[in-house]
Amino acid sequence: MSQAHDWQYDLEEYIRQGEPTRSEKSAAWQTAIGLQDVDGLQTSDYLLETAKEHIEGKIDITTAQKRIFSYYEQRDVRMAAEQDTKEADIVASRIAELLAEKAFQFSPAELQSIHRRLFTGVFKSAGQFRTYNISKKEWVLNGKSVFYAAFDSIRDTLNYDFGQEKAFSYADLDAAQAIKHITTFISGIWQIHPFCEGNTRTTAVFMIKYLQTFGFNVNNQVFAENSWYFRNALVRANFNDLQNNIHSTTVFLEQFMENLLTGAQHDLKNRYLHIDYSESSQSAIQSANSEISKCKNCTLEELAILREISNNPSITQKALAAAIGKSERTVKSRTVDLQAKGFLRRKNGKRNGQWEVLIEI
Repeated sequence: MSQAHDWQYDLEEYIRQGEPTRSEKSAAWQTAIGLQDVDGLQTSDYLLETAKEHIEGKIDITTAQKRIFSYYEQRDVRMAAEQDTKEADIVASRIAELLAEKAFQFSPAELQSIHRRLFTGVFKSAGQFRTYNISKKEWVLNGKSVFYAAFDSIRDTLNYDFGQEKAFSYADLDAAQAIKHITTFISGIWQIHPFCEGNTRTTAVFMIKYLQTFGFNVNNQVFAENSWYFRNALVRANFNDLQNNIHSTTVFLEQFMENLLTGAQHDLKNRYLHIDYSESSQSAIQSANSEISKCKNCTLEELAILREISNNPSITQKALAAAIGKSERTVKSRTVDLQAKGFLRRKNGKRNGQWEVLIEI
């Protein structure tokens, strides 16, 4: 059994036990550890044991982080491989902390703050926009690079993209349309590449917290198992080689997001994203919309409500509002709308009844 499989199995056990606090902590840790794979890093066994103690309530997150720092400070023998593990452990503990926090501001400043909090003491440029142009050889592009934003345009480009997104309304979009729009925004932010290092992990944490404002509890297992796919999908969303008939596409990122948010079961294989894997890539593109949530004409907000109800048919509107981060008035209005659409019904009355989801989601 691989080390990666070991930690996923161990942490998933806390979710299977069903205790809410432990489940939430475990979900955050799974995502935090899985995200290190986007930069080819692996966390240590010590980090896993520390995470377990935090999940079980034996230590708080601050103590967990101090233990990890002390673990590396006290080691006399330094190896290059250990430095990578040190980075992975420190950043994973910080991601777990950030994902547990409810605070979030939709702004470039928030993106910058996330990078600073993740990488202070790890990178000298933590929280700072890059001051030079970059290129990166990508396996998925046969060593070619995405064209990233010029360093002197980063701040203006971020402000423009955030302004456009903030002014955009998701009110009349169904879930599939909303996911497509979000993926376009996120892939654009990633392509700006504001930071020299740690850009993808910062983008991922920002995206997760942004998605939570729509009422979604992100499927941590999708990130834990497919973070490298997530990065490659961002690359493909921002690469064109028209001479060789290769076009940028958000399809692969949309498939990742559908698995993440709607419970779709797209086959997320990295080889499908390689520019030479044309037959499979074409097949993936053609079937991109085949597994979108069966909830046609549902908004993201409505889909979040249906998912919570599906998991707990006895949930109260007060608990539902808390779960998706919306007001009870909003939840009441949306459940009325969902019943009118024939997607939801109430059985056995208001006091002792249960919800029943009438469609596959």
